[in-house]
Amino acid sequence: MEDEANKCSNNLPKEFYESAEIQKYEIEDAEIAVRVFGKGSPIVFIHGFPVHGYTWRKLLPELASEFACYVIDLPGLGDSDWTSETDFSFTAQAKRLDLLFKSLELENYALMAHNTGATIARLVALLQPESVKKLIIINTEIPNHRPPWIRFYQFNAKLPFSHIAFKTLMNFNKFVYSPMALGEFYTDAEMFNAENIEPYVAPLKKSLKRVEGMLGYLVGIEWDIVDSMKERHRDISAETLFLWGEDDKTFPVDLGEKMSEQFVNKVDFVRISNASLLPHEEKPKEILKHLVPFLSKS
Repeated sequence: MEDEANKCSNNLPKEFYESAEIQKYEIEDAEIAVRVFGKGSPIVFIHGFPVHGYTWRKLLPELASEFACYVIDLPGLGDSDWTSETDFSFTAQAKRLDLLFKSLELENYALMAHNTGATIARLVALLQPESVKKLIIINTEIPNHRPPWIRFYQFNAKLPFSHIAFKTLMNFNKFVYSPMALGEFYTDAEMFNAENIEPYVAPLKKSLKRVEGMLGYLVGIEWDIVDSMKERHRDISAETLFLWGEDDKTFPVDLGEKMSEQFVNKVDFVRISNASLLPHEEKPKEILKHLVPFLSKS
């Protein structure tokens, strides 16, 4: 019965997500897309790679009934805009969000972030210790751990005409659904369908500019910053909750749990069973079961 609940229809969350107006904010060398849902205490959602704000769709209807949900598209992905001069590094992404959140006058807010977005969120939490009160981390980079394929793609992304090659690959489902691409997203094979995958792949099939942005974001992953977090985690003052898909091969759960010990204000580390890299998409009910009490407590 619980599995059926977790496999809830995507139609309502999809329509709910698409109903929001896209607001764009020019911050330094990029334009950041923001969608806002609901009213109340603020939660900021930061997606990972290679997805965008759509990844939060299954959580938003329930959370927006009690909280103001700010869903960000980071430059390089989703509906944000960028130029050839845009700096896609983790450091630059965090700096832009710091400026954006100040311009939005966000205070006493929660940061919920996944994957690369959770590394950027950690940097924001260090930049805004007085404002970031709660931090929710989902399957993210781990100091001194290198996920499979990423550095290989970082190297290839710098080669001439790489954007054309990647755009071509996006048209082959055998590649898209393989472990070299999106094949580690979910534990449940039924999740690998057009409804879940196409919103991330379709823009890359249609637009070389979107591919260039995605590759720019990929190259911007700073491994020295990831490794430095081993020492910097202790300086994060926000209460921190970890929600981790335990089948994840990209960021192994045992390494994630060991990393969580570096946080002085850790609340809990929760393993989400039968879920992989995107537990918030695969097991939204389970995520909400742990998330809502954490957000609601004073």
